[in-house]
Amino acid sequence: MINFNVPPMTGKELIYLEKAIKSHKICGDGEFTKRCSKWLEEYTKSEKVLLTTSCTHATELAAILADIKPGDEVIMPSYTFVSTADAFVLRGAKIIFVDIRPDTMNIDEKLIENAVTDRTRAIVPVHYAGVSCDMDEICAIAKKHNLYVIEDAAQGVMSTYKGKALGTFGNYGCYSFHETKNLSMGEGGAILIRDKEDVLKAEIIREKGTNRSQFFRGEIDKYTWMEAGSSYLPSELNVAYLYAQLEASEKIYNDRMKTWNLYYESLKELEERGIIELPVIPDGCVHNAHMFYIKTKDLSERTDLIFHLKGKNINCVFHYIPLHSSPAGRKYGEFYGEDRYTTKESERLMRLPLYYGLEESEAEYISKSIKEFYRLYKRF
Repeated sequence: MINFNVPPMTGKELIYLEKAIKSHKICGDGEFTKRCSKWLEEYTKSEKVLLTTSCTHATELAAILADIKPGDEVIMPSYTFVSTADAFVLRGAKIIFVDIRPDTMNIDEKLIENAVTDRTRAIVPVHYAGVSCDMDEICAIAKKHNLYVIEDAAQGVMSTYKGKALGTFGNYGCYSFHETKNLSMGEGGAILIRDKEDVLKAEIIREKGTNRSQFFRGEIDKYTWMEAGSSYLPSELNVAYLYAQLEASEKIYNDRMKTWNLYYESLKELEERGIIELPVIPDGCVHNAHMFYIKTKDLSERTDLIFHLKGKNINCVFHYIPLHSSPAGRKYGEFYGEDRYTTKESERLMRLPLYYGLEESEAEYISKSIKEFYRLYKRF
């Protein structure tokens, strides 16, 4: 069976894990955390990057920093993972779902402003598949209405928009290092902080509401409880694994991009014949080959294709069920305007296996099997 995903491992992970263990500092904010934070700050040119136990927790931390309160409204796409909404629902906010663009599967920036009310506090763009939303227009709307921008860049590590790293446009950006992401630590994430004045408060909230980070830097002689907070520090063992990935990030990027390009070139003839649709990368966007998907004619065809590929020992999957159609989505939010594309496009989308180390022959076999399906059943 060709797996849908295999967590990356580049060679130094076990060496760094052993080093972390021998340092007798495995609880968090040790040497590897410092190295990873510095790497990410330099790579993204962020004021501060704090590692977290997950992208979910990074988004929760951003919601606290933005002081989201009960009754506030937060605008986001319905086509996203549940964590994007959960972080704000936990603060008592109402989620306002906006339709997506059919080309990128990202929030339609042209629909956002009409969804703004006097209760709106934040816009949460989700950079689907590592392809940027239109951050120029989104940030302009936020500035006009004095709103926070919190980027869900879970899939966007090493992607850019007009030369700038995703996660650095808004007040806060949130990364994921889950095992399904390009760079992994099993479970983990990071919050990118744009404004210097937010850093100290973020450190306090992340460290259980204490000023412990200042204490360890020698800035105060004892630490104490300062704010309501939580424990968002990842284990040093997880971070040691991640550091090996960061060191090999270009190698991982190039490997994934090679597979992405192979899929695109191999399947382009199906798109040219109007049989499937392939990903769209708008001008100004540089993606990170986080995923490769195709869009079939409809849900029925996608179901048949997944079944066909399973018979070929290929594990392909669909993705999100739109949040507004879920029980929790109906309870905690509402869809603004017309659902023209969110449901329809989500039912057509199928993700192909894509991970560091996927063999070229395997990617070719997957492409060949997709074309075989359309020759056998769709007269291609």
